[in-house]
Amino acid sequence: MWWTRRRSANEASAARAADETIPLESEGREHRNAFLLAGLGGAVLAAFGIAAIGSIFAPVFFALVLTICVHPLRVALEQRGIPRGLATGSVITTVFLLLLAFGYAALVAFGQFADLLPQYAPQLQSAAEAFAVWLETIGISAQPVADAAAEFDPLAIVGFVGELFGSLTGLISVLVIIFTMLLLMAMDAAFLPTLLRQMQPYRPLAVRALSDLAANVRRYMVVTTLLGIAQGLINWFALVLLGVPGAFIWGLLSFLCSFIPNVGYFIAIIPPIVFGALEGGWPTVIAIIVVYGIVNAGVQSVVQPRVVGNAVALSQSITFFSVLFWAIVIGPIGAILAIPLTLLVRMLLVDSHPSMLWMRPVLGDLGETKVIMAESDAELKAARRARKAGQLPAGQPPAGQPPADEG
Repeated sequence: MWWTRRRSANEASAARAADETIPLESEGREHRNAFLLAGLGGAVLAAFGIAAIGSIFAPVFFALVLTICVHPLRVALEQRGIPRGLATGSVITTVFLLLLAFGYAALVAFGQFADLLPQYAPQLQSAAEAFAVWLETIGISAQPVADAAAEFDPLAIVGFVGELFGSLTGLISVLVIIFTMLLLMAMDAAFLPTLLRQMQPYRPLAVRALSDLAANVRRYMVVTTLLGIAQGLINWFALVLLGVPGAFIWGLLSFLCSFIPNVGYFIAIIPPIVFGALEGGWPTVIAIIVVYGIVNAGVQSVVQPRVVGNAVALSQSITFFSVLFWAIVIGPIGAILAIPLTLLVRMLLVDSHPSMLWMRPVLGDLGETKVIMAESDAELKAARRARKAGQLPAGQPPAGQPPADEG
């Protein structure tokens, strides 16, 4: 009969589906080690490949981050009736002028640093020699420090800093790449909403991952930039009041280091401590530590997490490792762009794949984990209160908890 044949076909189809879905968890167990090694090998090749084209990759990715950040502004201008080309051109011109202003400020700061360092070269050399003598008194060989103090050359430090950020020709090339990619990406971004709607029926998780990546990168970068400006201005003003030489340089350094999680604070505070010690001694050093500590704790530990929220969702260990990793791969700008780069990698490997979403809590997305921990803590507290009130036997564990091991 037709219904019997149809039922048999349905049962056979269900059996095939069951056969296809049941082995999924253990499908790759026999070759899991090979898959892990292949994945690690691919990651190493990708890292070396990115490092090989770092001079191109870094400005292009920076342009992508800027495009993501200014995209809502361009859309808002279009919604107010401004033609698409004029809105795009206005936003890109504004961003480019801001980049030029920051580049000019960096050149001014570098010039001040080149003038400041030779003025304090004898004091720095004397401080290094005194540090070497102190190391000898506690039984540590200070010969390398003494040799470095004897060979101290301020021009060598200036040259090292200049090489770190590249020559003037290199900076111009980077600005050309950034400006060109900004213009082209902004033009291509006009088609992005339609492209995402086309992708939605076929890859809904990928569309959601792309949208979340853009929103998270935008929120993190915009908030960090605004807070970094406030942090740099406060530190600059405080250093001026304390009479620390090169206050503008160290304020700009504080702004840049605000983009470097965990490590940036220590990088930003060392130069003003050194020059503050040379100029005002221990009272100035203590005042700098207090000011930087209060500003850093207030901005990066209180304000920024509340505003950024769950945009980053990376653990502290992974955040610190990402700073080190990207700084090695593409240089100093990698430390500044470490969070957006890590979010991009997470989107490609985790967020856009249904089978890998379990990795998000492991990587640092602890929203649900904190709720579970809070519920568990509440149950434990309720059980303790009940035990104290005599409503729960002393040996009986709270609900959901395994019995205590009597052995």
